[in-house]
Amino acid sequence: MRRAIAAALFAIAAPAPAAEISTHILDLARGVGGRGVPVTLSRRSPDGAWKRVAATTTDADGRVRSFGDTQAFGPGLYRLDFDMTAFPNAGFFPEITVNFRVEDAKAHYHVPVVVSPYGYSTYRGT
Repeated sequence: MRRAIAAALFAIAAPAPAAEISTHILDLARGVGGRGVPVTLSRRSPDGAWKRVAATTTDADGRVRSFGDTQAFGPGLYRLDFDMTAFPNAGFFPEITVNFRVEDAKAHYHVPVVVSPYGYSTYRGT
């Protein structure tokens, strides 16, 4: 009986599962990560407006491994905004915006951006 009560209390107190989001910028022309690029993560609210939930800068390898204390994200529409003006080979694309959907609250969503001087691509990575 005590175990059943303890399990029930833990289930009530345990946080709901939430997705993790990370990103990476890779410069195809130079074969290196895009270091020092400001990245903003926003979530679309029910009224259609975008609400900023986190902002950070890519590390020395061009990665954002975590968006800090707000790392737990529920299902919904999200947007990554990359301020490419801090990036040496991105004169043609001063900003890159990537919209994506989080569906599985237990999943990790890695959304990298591969850039070259006149093009970029994105995909769901691991």
